[in-house]
Amino acid sequence: MSTTRTKTPPNGASNPSSSSVEPTVYRTNPEVEAKIDAYIKDNPKYWTYLQGMPRDRLERTVVLNEVRVLDRQQRIRDGLMKEINKNPELKQAYETLLKNVPENMRDLVMTQMASQAKRAVARSQRLAQEQA
Repeated sequence: MSTTRTKTPPNGASNPSSSSVEPTVYRTNPEVEAKIDAYIKDNPKYWTYLQGMPRDRLERTVVLNEVRVLDRQQRIRDGLMKEINKNPELKQAYETLLKNVPENMRDLVMTQMASQAKRAVARSQRLAQEQA
């Protein structure tokens, strides 16, 4: 079961979709909260450092982490497309599977399928090693 917390937007922030001021409701997950609490307990100096950061700097740090996640995802997709493009038979198989997918979505769906296939192969290899 999750609890909720409400928070009003910071000064200067507005919600263009509503004219009345409604607080944002944030969901919390007890397991995630426990992990965060454990990390804070194990890293008190880092927690103190974060608490001392100016709000703007803290917000920009959060955005930077999101940018890093997106960059990593793009590098993974680019690597998967490179592997697919190296193998004409594999590329043709994906194109056949995705013939009804809109053209502008094919590369994204192709990399998603390739990623799922890689995970499935890795999982089956790991299981085979465990059974051996």
